Amino acid sequence: MNEIEIRELTREYGTTRAVDHLTFDVLPGRVTGFLGPNGAGKSTTMRLLLGLDRPTSGTATIGGHRYTDFTDPLYHVGALLDAQAAHGGRTARDHLLALAVSNRIPTRRVDEVLERAGMAAAARRRVKTFSLGMRQRLGIAAALLGDPGVLLLDEPTNGLDPEGIIWIRELMRELATEGRTVLVSSHLMGETALLADHLVVLGRGKLLADMSMKDFIDAHSTARTRMRTTDPIRLRATLAREGLELVDAGDGVWTVEGIPAVQLGSLAAREGIPMLELADERPSLEQAYLGLTAEHAQFTSARP
Repeated sequence: MNEIEIRELTREYGTTRAVDHLTFDVLPGRVTGFLGPNGAGKSTTMRLLLGLDRPTSGTATIGGHRYTDFTDPLYHVGALLDAQAAHGGRTARDHLLALAVSNRIPTRRVDEVLERAGMAAAARRRVKTFSLGMRQRLGIAAALLGDPGVLLLDEPTNGLDPEGIIWIRELMRELATEGRTVLVSSHLMGETALLADHLVVLGRGKLLADMSMKDFIDAHSTARTRMRTTDPIRLRATLAREGLELVDAGDGVWTVEGIPAVQLGSLAAREGIPMLELADERPSLEQAYLGLTAEHAQFTSARP
C-alpha cells in the first residue's frame, strides 16, 4: 500500500514543539495539498516522514513501514524538498545517474525522467548553470526516478514559468490518477486550488483541518451574492425584513450574505426591484485558509 500514516507524531526542539501530536492519513489516488503558515510544521513533518529527523514520539510511516526500513527507497518514495540540493559541479544526467546506481535503478530511467521533466536538452549541462526553475525540474525528475508509489513535493512550482506550472499541475494529477499518493506542500493558494483534491492544514504544529477541498472551503468561508440595482434603498429595506444586510462594495456593486442569487432574484422580482447584475460569489481557498489560520500564524505583517 502507498498510504502515508501519521500517528501522534511529535517533534520537540528544546522548549519548542514544532510538531504536536499529529494524526492524519494521506491516501492514494488523489492530490493532497499540505498547507499552513510559516512555522506550522509542514517541513518538519516531511523530514520526519523521510527519516531526515527523528520524532520525539509517535510514528510516520508509508504503507506501514518507516522510510529508513526500505532497502531501495526511491522505488517507494520520491521527494523534492530542496531544489538546490543537487551538486553544482555535476551535470543533470550524472546527478540522476548517481541516484539510480545507489538505488539499483536501471540507467535507462535516467533518460526517461529527463525527457519527462523537459530536461533532455540540458542533460549534459552542469547544475550550477541552471535557473531555479530548471533545478526544480531536475528535482522532480529525481523524485520520479524509481517510479515510486508515493510523491512528496515541497513548493514544486517555485521558480517555474507558466508553462512549467501547467506541466507540474498536469503531472501531479496524472500520477494521482495512476493510483499514487501525492502530497504537495505549497503557499500558493490559487495553484493549490487548481491542483489538490484534499487538504491537510497545520497551524503551530497542530492539525487544523483534514478534509476535501470543497468541504474545507464550505466550512471556513461564507458565500455571498453580488448585484447591481437601480433601487438599492428599496432592496435594502426588503432584505432587512428578511434579516439580511445589504453591503456597499463600491463602484455600484452591492453584496449580501446568507441568500443565494436565485433566491434573491425571486425576492427582487416579487417586489418589483430591477436587477442589473446578479451572481453568486464563490468563496476562494485563500479566503477559507486565511479565515482558519489567522490565529495560528507565527509571523504576520503589520497592517498599514
